[in-house]
Amino acid sequence: MRFVSVAAVAAFALAGLSSGVAHAESAPGCGPVTQIGSTAYIGWEAGAQWASVKQFKGCGKNWAYVYVWDSYHNLGHDYRVSAGVLTSSGTKGYKKGGNRQQEVWSSGTDTLDVCTQAQGHLYDNPEYAHFATTSKRC
Repeated sequence: MRFVSVAAVAAFALAGLSSGVAHAESAPGCGPVTQIGSTAYIGWEAGAQWASVKQFKGCGKNWAYVYVWDSYHNLGHDYRVSAGVLTSSGTKGYKKGGNRQQEVWSSGTDTLDVCTQAQGHLYDNPEYAHFATTSKRC
């Protein structure tokens, strides 16, 4: 019986690792953060879900986060992603990752006192970027 329990736990863990869903827990230089607002999905306009875009708060800042799902990443072609926090006065904390970098965090922004949204872009063609924006949080 013990062997079955260990095997079941291992199978569950492997399924979670290969799901392609982001498992963000801490922003760079901040530590634990809390997701605010809804998750948005890059690729929805093409009937797919290639990446997740989320907004977090923590350490007195807002953060945008983009995670490219394994199902897209494992196709093997070149791409880049970027993340930024949108405010009424423009994009803050914008960061663009390197080629095939699967996750990107924006810089932390001092925007907790204004309405914000996270926006992520996936550039798979130099002339076009797919994007998604989370719900607005005030």
